[in-house]
Amino acid sequence: MTTQTTFYLSQVLGRKFFSSDGNITGKVTDFLVDLSALDPSPGKPVRPKVIAVKVDVGMYERVLDFSSLEIIQENRTARIYGSEIEEISTAYLSNVIWLKESILYRQIVDINGKKLEKVRDIRLVYIPSGTFAIAVDVGFSGWLRKHGLLGLMEKVSAWFGIYIEVQQILWDDIESVDIDTSKLLLSKSTSKLTSLHPSDLADIIEDLDKATRTYVFATLDEDHAADVLEEMEPNAQIQIIESLPLEKAADLLEKMDADEAADILDELEDDKVEMLLKEMERESSEEVRELLEYDDNEVGSIMNMEVFTLPADLTVEEAISVIRKEQPDPMHINTVFLIDDDERFISVIPLAHLVIADPSKLLSGIMESKPVTVMDTDKIDTLAEIISKYNLLTVPVINSNNQLEGMVLIEDIVDDLLDKRKTK
Repeated sequence: MTTQTTFYLSQVLGRKFFSSDGNITGKVTDFLVDLSALDPSPGKPVRPKVIAVKVDVGMYERVLDFSSLEIIQENRTARIYGSEIEEISTAYLSNVIWLKESILYRQIVDINGKKLEKVRDIRLVYIPSGTFAIAVDVGFSGWLRKHGLLGLMEKVSAWFGIYIEVQQILWDDIESVDIDTSKLLLSKSTSKLTSLHPSDLADIIEDLDKATRTYVFATLDEDHAADVLEEMEPNAQIQIIESLPLEKAADLLEKMDADEAADILDELEDDKVEMLLKEMERESSEEVRELLEYDDNEVGSIMNMEVFTLPADLTVEEAISVIRKEQPDPMHINTVFLIDDDERFISVIPLAHLVIADPSKLLSGIMESKPVTVMDTDKIDTLAEIISKYNLLTVPVINSNNQLEGMVLIEDIVDDLLDKRKTK
């Protein structure tokens, strides 16, 4: 026997199980793998170890210890032999899953590919130290192998010079998102889903059914969940918010930019909106209420109220020191806004200009002489032309008293235009 045997779960499921004397003792129905046996060291591959096999012996099933069993591959099938057959109890085992029951034909996330896939087969390897699950097959080859057609199709394809591609994902690069078994609860601290960009994770969650979508979303910590929620489509956002307990939904809305939270609330029933606003902290609630007062086609309805402001009488060196000390969100300081003591708008300074300016100069000496602004009651349709004409990344939003109300980012304009295009 070779020191390494690679086989697939489909090649052993339903196959006969042999004892050491060659007698058939049942049919293999599933493999149990231990996830806790993995090496937690950074960079180490994930290799769940098979610890038991479930065998159907007619009227009942037996769960056998895998440590005394061996795999022998024969053509396109694999057989399991047992020299010492011992039953084990799974009642007190933790962090274990059945491969067929919990993984095969289920949905997984391909972490590297950043998309959902369906598991059609599972690749395992038998070596002297044990049997391990190493990859999942998500391609057509997995379906063919399951139905015993892979060999035939490979021969037919070869006649035409066609190669059947094997699409496999290493176990390290997958995350199960199925909720049919409690054994697959995703850890808030270790879930691989947290490694994905919020936009990528939003796309994946949107493709899930409602129950699984809600379940997966609930496993994320609040900060990550808020970022993901901002990236989701409106219908998915609404479904998530309505599925969450009132307190948790309010907490998420608080962590979002006020304009993003307002966009979501604008799609909900009035009584639900009021309950959420009352549950939110007062400052966050007031900002959102202010935005909700604007008509949907007014600039104020999409402006971001989190603006970083400075007085014009600071020097460049002092201004940079304040920025470093307060550490505002980088997204909010591509442009620095200057205001007076009454919060009236004075001008703007692009951050790049601030960085390269003479440290001793006053901000009033390097600010834009004719800053471009929009009124909070202006129509949104005018923004695209203004941003394009003046090549702006950020537009200050002022009210009738020339007070700074917020800003509109170019990404807000793009999102608004895309939303309108989708509804046409």
